[in-house]
Amino acid sequence: MDTRRPLRILATALGTAGLLVSGCSSGSSTGASPSAASVPSVPAALKPYYAQRLDWRDCGVEGFQCTTMKAPLDYRKPDGGDIKLAVSRAKATGPGKRIGSLLVNPGGPGGSAVGYLQSYAAVGYPAQVRARYDMVAIDPRGVDRSEPVECLTGPQMDAYTQVDQTPDDAGEVARLSGAYKEFASGCEQHSGEVLPHVSTVETARDMDMLRALLGDEKLHYVGASYGTYLGATYADLFPARVGRLVLDGAMDPSLPAVEVNRDQTAGFETAFQSFAADCVKKADCPLGTTSTADAAARLKQLFAHLDARPIPTGDSRKLTESLGTTGVIAAMYDESSWPQLRDALAGAGKGDGSGLLSLADSYYEREPNGTYANLMFANAAVNCLDLPPAFADAGAAAQALPTFEKASPVFGRTFTWAALNCAHWPVRPTGTPHRIEAKGADPIVVVGTTRDPATPYKWAESLADQLSSGTLLTYRGDGHTAYGRGSHCIDTAINTYLLDGTPPSDGKQCS
Repeated sequence: MDTRRPLRILATALGTAGLLVSGCSSGSSTGASPSAASVPSVPAALKPYYAQRLDWRDCGVEGFQCTTMKAPLDYRKPDGGDIKLAVSRAKATGPGKRIGSLLVNPGGPGGSAVGYLQSYAAVGYPAQVRARYDMVAIDPRGVDRSEPVECLTGPQMDAYTQVDQTPDDAGEVARLSGAYKEFASGCEQHSGEVLPHVSTVETARDMDMLRALLGDEKLHYVGASYGTYLGATYADLFPARVGRLVLDGAMDPSLPAVEVNRDQTAGFETAFQSFAADCVKKADCPLGTTSTADAAARLKQLFAHLDARPIPTGDSRKLTESLGTTGVIAAMYDESSWPQLRDALAGAGKGDGSGLLSLADSYYEREPNGTYANLMFANAAVNCLDLPPAFADAGAAAQALPTFEKASPVFGRTFTWAALNCAHWPVRPTGTPHRIEAKGADPIVVVGTTRDPATPYKWAESLADQLSSGTLLTYRGDGHTAYGRGSHCIDTAINTYLLDGTPPSDGKQCS
């Protein structure tokens, strides 16, 4: 799988296409000029961007306004053209004094922040938080409404998602490498102009511009999953402008791509072991009722069967090993998906692949009509720009295979070969692994979940330790991220911080 997965579930199934809303339509509201206090000293070439007016309009979604913000396509050459970025907000509802704007980002890279705002954050965050903040989101450059990266057509993506990601011989290795090359070539062909300019650093600079245009002296922000890397990057660039930052399901910016992928491989193994331990207690567990080791062996047998002979799904596509593995991985993000996974595995055991295919389609954000959201395209574009590739070629991937299989006997082969996806990227990476300290920033809350599959808990420990003002909040449990997922302890600690600026004590643990 790609190295930084989107936040799939946070109280609502964000990953399902039905919850994403349509673009903004014309309306009537106008924007105010940013206050002098909110516009710090900026290079002369950027001053017109920091001084622009936001023309707020109805979105066609009750309670929301939308606008478009201009930013330089290339911050190194601000006079070289613009990129247009989609922004949405829901005004503070009251009662209580308005604190400012609260930006939200659901992760990815590639998750639509505007879609997340309108489908969940601005209606599902605690009422007391929504009362005191304007809830705001900006789709990052290259994502959804903000000049999205495009790479493959729907039929091409269908073929791409079915390519064998656990190659058994040189021919299968060549076909997988060819698929990655075709994907990268499609991105270059359809989005070559924007492709070099979708880095996390550039998106963080866009967020600072938006902060100023909203009239806020400091940025208040809740970022989940990859959104923590975006938030930490902002803090690294603009420590004096950090307000109340919550980084939930934290990433570790100091790691090279190969370690990110290997750690995440181990994270999904941990999540599977938790699922299996729950499953084998049930009389109808499709992976048996003896032990987690037996459950893992049975799942590997299923994958091997799908590799040799894909099964029907009721769709024109059959369930291949790649799609079946993706379906299982999709269910690891939240324990509420475990019953669905048990049913899907039971069906697959009887020759019906529809359940696992449905899970895989939700992961890829595939619509019933065969079209795909741009999530996977943006995900690769940002990841491959932010870090040098995990592997330079197939030989390097093959050499690393034993360490990945040690990290996860169940998913190790899949994650190894998936980490080859940036090897043929048409744009050279602009980022490198680095520690982020953000000296001088106000207190930053870093949240980690002990059995998080996608952002392993040790990443949260590391980021909190790196940040000079970081404080670690721990959720002892399953699933990806912690805020808004049912822990009163977690939610109370974060709400208190957002509302009065008091962070939880460093090392506080919740369950």
